[in-house]
This record gives sequence, structure tokens and C-alpha cells, in this order.
Amino acid sequence: MKNDSQYYPSASKRVVTYGHRGMVAASQALASQVGIETLKNGGNAVDAAIATAAALTVVEPTSNGLGSDVFAIVWIDGKLHGLNASGPAPQAATIEAMKALGHDSIPSHGLLPVTVPGAPAAWAALSERFGKLPFADLLAPAVALAEEGFPISPIIHQMWNEAFHSYSAYDDAAFKPWFDTFAPEGRAPQPGERWSSPGHASSLRAIAETKGRAFYEGELADKLDAFSREHGGLLRKEDLARFEPEWVDPISVRYKGHDIWEIPPNGSGLIVLQALGMLERMGPEGRDPVETLHRRIEATKLAYVDGFAHVTERDAMRPSVEQMLDDGYLKARAGLIGEQAVDPVHGNPLSGGTVYLATADGDGNMVSFIQSNFKGFGSGIVIPGTGISLQNRGWSFSLDPNHPNALAPGKRTYHTIIPGFITKDGQAVGPFGVMGGYMQPQGHVQVVTAMLEDHLNPQAALDMPRWKWTKGKTVEVEPHFPDHLAQALARRGHDIVKVTDSISFGRGQIILRDPNTGVLNGATEPRTDGAVVAF
Repeated sequence: MKNDSQYYPSASKRVVTYGHRGMVAASQALASQVGIETLKNGGNAVDAAIATAAALTVVEPTSNGLGSDVFAIVWIDGKLHGLNASGPAPQAATIEAMKALGHDSIPSHGLLPVTVPGAPAAWAALSERFGKLPFADLLAPAVALAEEGFPISPIIHQMWNEAFHSYSAYDDAAFKPWFDTFAPEGRAPQPGERWSSPGHASSLRAIAETKGRAFYEGELADKLDAFSREHGGLLRKEDLARFEPEWVDPISVRYKGHDIWEIPPNGSGLIVLQALGMLERMGPEGRDPVETLHRRIEATKLAYVDGFAHVTERDAMRPSVEQMLDDGYLKARAGLIGEQAVDPVHGNPLSGGTVYLATADGDGNMVSFIQSNFKGFGSGIVIPGTGISLQNRGWSFSLDPNHPNALAPGKRTYHTIIPGFITKDGQAVGPFGVMGGYMQPQGHVQVVTAMLEDHLNPQAALDMPRWKWTKGKTVEVEPHFPDHLAQALARRGHDIVKVTDSISFGRGQIILRDPNTGVLNGATEPRTDGAVVAF
């Protein structure tokens, strides 16, 4: 039967999913099934997160891969832990080197924006500290998916096709392995078409057998180094060998009686906390939906320009995290929000491609996990015969030596990927996240306010029509964003732009635990091929 997997003339509705022994929410159904089987086989929420993440490198290569970075927030045994597995710039990556190659800014594709990938090391670190099952068992389902193949899902096909046309613009031999791996038929795989990657399976096996070390010190590191040298890249085996993920303390703000947690910089979760902090200090929102939207947009804009101006490696930031979350500073920023839209300017507190998944187990452990190549497939670089697609995180660095996020060897750049977590009175409420580049902090603000201010269940919160600030007073809205609200916002000075596709508005997952019954209620994004699986 011939049909269009992306054509839906009638409204469709998802409902919130319940379970009590375990739950996995991910952006691809096969990956969610891998996670839930891990729980059923005796694993905990951390094991399920690792297994799901490894599977996602196979079944959603359009957003992440073995060359990704990772951030995670783990609630286990009644305590929150944070992991920053974003890799630094290579030792050879200097501003002078980039300019000597003729670049005034770091290119978005190719080998130059590639920084040290953190994903394999993150999986191993999480397993070593908190996992129950053998590490190799966690990666076995991903190996099988890569080896045996799987049918491509509709949204992933859409992103795959966009990447095919994007990389086709490059006449550079360094991009040929991407086409050999991801477009062996000379095109992107079609929806429902089966695709496999034996090289990816082999790399996953090597990572599983060595607990990640093959990627950083062994055979895979040798291949990464050789390909980088051959095609003018800066990444070397020595850069890989010295990498270790960093355990960090999550940071938070109080919002509507709950604590909202994010990973500290170099991640951009600070933007979320600033926006929510401003909204909290403005008092009750009232019942006017236009005023509510206006406030949330303006607070997000003001937080975002602060993030762009100041967020980088924590020890390289000029204002500290504490200064940017200071009560007086947030009140002052909130005071800038009036009746009309403003063209936001960052403040100065010194004066006073991505996949997201959530897991939960029956013992109360929960994980908020995000993994990304940045900008779709990332750099467009695949190491031949390995299935390793490399991220392009270095693209976010500045080549202005006076900018806080200036490129420097061994430095981690401003990072868009952010896992979120909610607690109340010292107890876990649950993980949440919205993937999608610079949409992520905006998505966090929108789902948190929808749940805690508008009292929507997690699925309804994800279903809400979204807006996305892009610059100045410009706000993009989804095709189904209500016209009367768009018109009312325009009267307040917002430049409202309706777009024809929802894919750029983020793709999220949420799992919440009822504190009285322990019942889990989960939600997945209607804008992707996701699934919530419970038992």
C-alpha cells in the first residue's frame, strides 16, 4: 500500500503514559524498547539510559553518534549527580591556526570544528559509578541493531534527507565516508527502508569490550588520528587519550515551589534558570494568555542574550554563575519586561543535534540524559569503516580573543545540550528535556511553565504550540500556533513569523513520579518518532 508517512490531514493526539516498575522515554521507539528490556533484565535507570543512548546512535544517527558529547543528571539513592562529558578543543586548535587557514570564524562542517567526543567515556563512567549490569551487555542491543539493520522512521528520514543535500554541497574527499556510510544508494534512506551499518556495530563492540578505551587510546583512536591528519584536521590521539568526563554539582533555581536543576556551564542550562528566576520574581501571571506568553518570551530573550555574552567554561566566565543567578540581578532583569517587546541587550552582573531521553526504575532512580552531534549529523565527517560520525561543537567557539567563549586549546565551548530535572522538598519529581540546538533552553522554559504554572500533564505540556525567539524582536511560531495569540503578540511589538514545519521547535521527553503512589507518568514529543515504554 503506497502512502505518505509524513502526511496527516486529521488531528492526532497522544495521551500521557503510566507505569510503576519502570519507564523509558526516547525519541525513537526501537531505542525506548531497548531501554525497557534493560530494566526488565535487572538493570537500573542508569543502565537503561546507557543502553538507550547507545541504541540511539544507531537508530537516530541524524542527531547523535559515537562521536557525540553527553550531559546527564542522575537521581540515585536520594541524591542528584551531574556529568559533563563535553570534550575540549584539540591542543592544536588555536585562533592563530584557524586564521592561518583563512577563517574569520570556525566553519560549521568538516574536521576543523571537531572537538574531543565525550559519549563513549560518558557511558563507561556512568556504568562504572552507578550501573548494575555488565557494560558489554548494555551495548549489545545497539550492536544488533547496527548489524541487522532497522526500518527508517519518518522524521528521521526527513532530517537524513536534509543532511544529504547539505553535505552534497561540499567537494571535499573528507566527506566521502559520510556518503559511503549513510547514503550507500546515492540518496537518503526512505521511510520504512531498512538500513544497517556493520562498521558501527564493530566500533560498538570495541567500545563495549574495552569500556570505552578503544575510542580514546586503542584502534578507534588510531583511525580517528590518521583520518584527521590525512584531511587537515586538528584532532589527535593525544587529545583523545587525555579526556575524562567531569562529575559536577547541578545548579538550580526555585520556581513555583519546585527546584529546577540544570548542568552548570559550559552548558547553557543557566539560561533556563535565569528565565525562570525572572518569571518567579515577577509574581503571579494572571489569566491573560497574551500577557503570560509575552512575559515568558521576554524573560527567555533576556536570559538568552546573557548566555550568549557570558557562558563558556565555568572558570573562564567573567561573571560567575552565582552572580548571574543573584536575586538582585534577576529582579533587575525582570524589571526590564514591560508592555512592549524589547530588542534584548545582555546585562552585566559584575556591576553590582541532539537526542534526549529519560529513564526511571522501580527503586526511584531516574536519569535525564542528552547526547548530541550538534547541527544534525554534526561535522559531516565519518571515520571510514567505523560508523563514527563526529560532532562539530567547535563551531560555537569565537575567534575574537576578547570574547569569553574564545577558542583555546583544551577549552570546552558554550554547549547547547542541557538535561533538566525537577525536585520538590528534596525529593525527585522527574527528568525532562527538549532537544534541538538553540531551541533547548526555550523548550525547557515552555514545558516547565506549562507544567508548574499552567498545571498541564507532561504530554499536554509537550503538545503545546511552541514559539522560538531567534533575534531582536523576532519570534517564530509553529504552523498551528493560534492566530489570535500571534496577532496579539504582534500588537505588543513582537515580529511574529509563522513557519511551515515544526521540526525546529525541539523534541522532548518527560517522566514524572507521583510522590504518593510512586506511579510514573511519561510523555514523548509529537514532533518526532518517539515512544514512552513502561512496565
